[in-house]
Amino acid sequence: QVQLVESGGGLVQAGGSLRLSCAASGRTFSTYTVGWFRQAPGKEREFVAAISWSGGRTYYVDSVKGRFTISRDNAKNTVYLQMNSLKPEDTAVYYCAARRLWDPDRSTVKTQGLYHYWGQGTQVTVSS
Repeated sequence: QVQLVESGGGLVQAGGSLRLSCAASGRTFSTYTVGWFRQAPGKEREFVAAISWSGGRTYYVDSVKGRFTISRDNAKNTVYLQMNSLKPEDTAVYYCAARRLWDPDRSTVKTQGLYHYWGQGTQVTVSS
């Protein structure tokens, strides 16, 4: 069992940056594949990025490639989402999710139902 807590959201102007953190309880976080999802007002929750439990593979939705970077620090039980060149359309509640000892492919990594644990979310608002 793992509990996830997101932080780092806030209000930023277009073109600015934020770094989101997903902190996990438990001593085996290094064995979890972690994903970031987001839900904008009136829209369905969508996949943003993910990092494999080995850290060797990362996945991104096309709309954030080149702007967002996912990384992990297993010593701190934390996964980060560095978001640069933010746009108003990035405004959403951002959630992290995790699943233990899972090696997804580029299709399954985007499937919300395959993640076992979810955080409560953090709001990101990008003003124009």
